[in-house]
Parts: sequence; structure tokens; C-alpha cells
Amino acid sequence: MTPHPGPLEQFCEFRALWKGNSERSILSCGAVPVRPARSNSLAPLKQKALRSFVQCSTLPGMKKAALLPRALVLSGLLLLASCQKKAEDTTTKTDDTTQQETKTDTAKDTAQTAEVKAPGAVPAGYTLVPALSDKPVRTFKSEPAMALQDGKDYYALIDTSKGQVLVDLFEQETPVTVNNFVTLARNHFYDGTRFHRVIEGFMAQGGDPGSADEAKKDTWGTGGPGYQFPDEIRSKLTFDSGGLLAMANSGPNTNGSQFFITFQPTDFLNGKYNLFGKVTKGEDILPKFTRTMDQSNAPIPGAVPDKVLSVRILTKG
Repeated sequence: MTPHPGPLEQFCEFRALWKGNSERSILSCGAVPVRPARSNSLAPLKQKALRSFVQCSTLPGMKKAALLPRALVLSGLLLLASCQKKAEDTTTKTDDTTQQETKTDTAKDTAQTAEVKAPGAVPAGYTLVPALSDKPVRTFKSEPAMALQDGKDYYALIDTSKGQVLVDLFEQETPVTVNNFVTLARNHFYDGTRFHRVIEGFMAQGGDPGSADEAKKDTWGTGGPGYQFPDEIRSKLTFDSGGLLAMANSGPNTNGSQFFITFQPTDFLNGKYNLFGKVTKGEDILPKFTRTMDQSNAPIPGAVPDKVLSVRILTKG
């Protein structure tokens, strides 16, 4: 069955109306979201449609977010009402069947919400790259020197409170970005941090060192490693699927430590973010991540962000 287009797809359609009139930041992890200058030639609907879809990050005290157009919200409500009406019109099953389905759903929910307490084992066939420190190092003075070894195929093993995710890193296409991520991970930089920003139908964002501290929650999404490094965008690498790992930024050449993993194709991000890896195992873990923000970028009450237990670097071959 062909799914209904969600708010994200509708957002992309509105975004297309603005193409050629302005450039803006779609995924921000470093400064005030870019908002284009107003134009008298643009229709009011277009003026309402364009909003910064994401939250700013690295500059403390400067996090901002804008709501999606009211028309999109209303469309979502209408779609929800339609789904509810369809459910009411569907013939109900017997009590026994309903009870069995309820038990099954409950078991699934329990499995999805079960918290993992410790990192899992290294998958067979991979070699663990030794750590560079015994404890987390979260502040650096400069971008790391190149330390990748020629001929090695690098992977990131990301253990989270919802399960383990294995990512194939694109060291051939984006060596600078991969080297940065590998160096931070080998210094336990990401251990104990949280996926502070997770949006259904979009992505999960993490990598802020400050998110390891619950007391700093108001500043989550504003942190970095103490340096920034240039873009490493490759035209052949596109956001054409879910499970893609990329660096978050606040504009050109502002990469640091924050990253995101997509949940579905997001081609409107093409050419703006360093895409440097793809999930090869653990795709089933991504839907289990706690959604912390809705699609208008507003916090979801009561949502508890998932933790990154560890990020270990592996090689294969």
C-alpha cells in the first residue's frame, strides 16, 4: 500500500517553492538558523511556508526553532481524522483475536523500550582499533592529524541504550571527516552523550559533549570539540536512503563533533553536509530511538533521550 506523504514530504514541496530565491540551513548544529530576506514578490503562503526546520547548536544561548506552516499542521490533523474514520469503519475482530493482538503489541512495545545497559560484543570478523585514552576526552585545541592507515576498511560500532548499530565509514571518499570521527571515538569523546534531537521521519542527532551532563540540558545541541574543520562534500554521495551518517553543521566549513543518522531519504540535504558512512547492521534499532522533538522542532514532553554507551572503531580486512 502506498503511504500517505507525511509532513516532511510536504515540507520539501513547500521548500521547492523557494528554490532559487534563497539558501538556508536545513540541519543546524552550530548557529542561528539561516532565514532568507523577505521579498515583496513572494506570496504570503510562501512566506509562511519557509521556516528553519532544525535547531541551532554550537553557539550557547542561540538555539531557535520555527514552527511548520499552519497549513501543514492542519493537513496532518485531517489525515489523522481520516485514519480514525477508516479505523471506525473497519469490521472488528473477535474478542479472543483482539486480546491476542494486544498481548503481541505489548510484547513488541516492551522489547522496543527495553534499555540496554552495557556495550555489546564486537561482531565476528572485525578487529577493534585500540583506544587513545582511558577516559573521555571532550576538549581539543585543534583538528586531529591524519591517522588513518592505508588499506584499512573502517567501521564505527555505536552502542546505544536501545541497541548496537554498525556503520561502514567512507574513508576513501571522505578521509578527513572519517579521521575526525575515528579520533574522537578513540578518545571516548562520544561515550555517555545522548541523541538530544530525534525527529520522526527525519533523523537522530547526537555528538554534543555537553549532552553527557543532565545538568546542562538547556545547552544541549550547542557543543563541539573545540575546533571546526572544512566541508568534505562529494557529489556522488547523496542522502538517498535511511541509515546514512553525516556531520551536522551551522553552515559551510563548521563541522565539529555533532552528527546525525537519517531515517529515510532526505535529498534536500544533498550538497550541504559531510556524508561519511552508512549503517550496515542495526537498521532495526533506529525506529526504537526515542523521538525527542516533533516535526515542528518542538520538544516532546516527557521524552527521555537515548544514550550513546560507546563508539568503538573497527577495521575489516
